[in-house]
Amino acid sequence: MRFKPKPFTEPVPFKCLYCLDCCRGRHVYLTLKDIERIARKGHDPQDFVTFSVEGNQIRFVLAVREWDLGCVFHDPETGKCKIHDANPIICRIYPFMVSRKPLGVEGEKPFEYKGQTLWLYYDESCPGINAEEPETAIDPEEIAELGLEFEREFERTDMEGFVELIERLEITETK
Repeated sequence: MRFKPKPFTEPVPFKCLYCLDCCRGRHVYLTLKDIERIARKGHDPQDFVTFSVEGNQIRFVLAVREWDLGCVFHDPETGKCKIHDANPIICRIYPFMVSRKPLGVEGEKPFEYKGQTLWLYYDESCPGINAEEPETAIDPEEIAELGLEFEREFERTDMEGFVELIERLEITETK
């Protein structure tokens, strides 16, 4: 299933039902902070970071298993994330989406947040949206904040910063 955007303008009940769709076959971009947070939980970046070349940019992407294109941190038996307490920003945003421009979806409208104009959506194909007995209600402000954080951190993420991070992590390990 691919993302089917629906405008997100008010709190939405949500509960992850471990359907596994979000953990399989997706390009999960990583920021340097994501990589560092996961590495500090004892995971070697060589085991979870891959690269994607987009134009003249090198992007860092969460590795996937070859046999099912599932995230390397996804437990296929339980459906749960092995690094949930350190997961990437983009994973904390999903099944929601933050955009700088409208997608052309019926009912969408701009969302003003901290002086920024954003368009917010949720994936209406996600079975956890409006689930019975939701764990929580997700607020648009919460997703807007994560979206802006991702945008800031993603822009700061480059090869030079990655090399510096790896060197810092190696120094920490040898102490």
